[in-house]
Amino acid sequence: MWGRNVYDSISKFLQFQLTVNIVAVIVAFTGACITQDSPLKAVQMLWVNLIMDTFASLALATEPPTEALLLRKPYGRNKPLISRTMMKNILGHAVYQLTLIFTLLFVGEELAPARGPAHEQPA
Repeated sequence: MWGRNVYDSISKFLQFQLTVNIVAVIVAFTGACITQDSPLKAVQMLWVNLIMDTFASLALATEPPTEALLLRKPYGRNKPLISRTMMKNILGHAVYQLTLIFTLLFVGEELAPARGPAHEQPA
């Protein structure tokens, strides 16, 4: 039961981390290519990675095993750690996050124009 729980926790952690890192790298690279300045600086990427690693590992490492884990068949030794379903989830979530981030990055000003003294029109 504990072994299956550890395996599931590692799989969930990898799925979460790969999604976050894929999105961060694509945003940094694409943003740097299009805007000539990366939307995420190196220090910001390190902080995101540090915070995401910490909270994800704490959340997934403290998940207690349940009796339901014993009802499924054990995984074989040659089963890949990242399954086809996990890869679909990673890519699906990455596309969703990238769509949202790029919408905010490139069209965000038109969706919610800034207000304040610096953006007021002269009378």
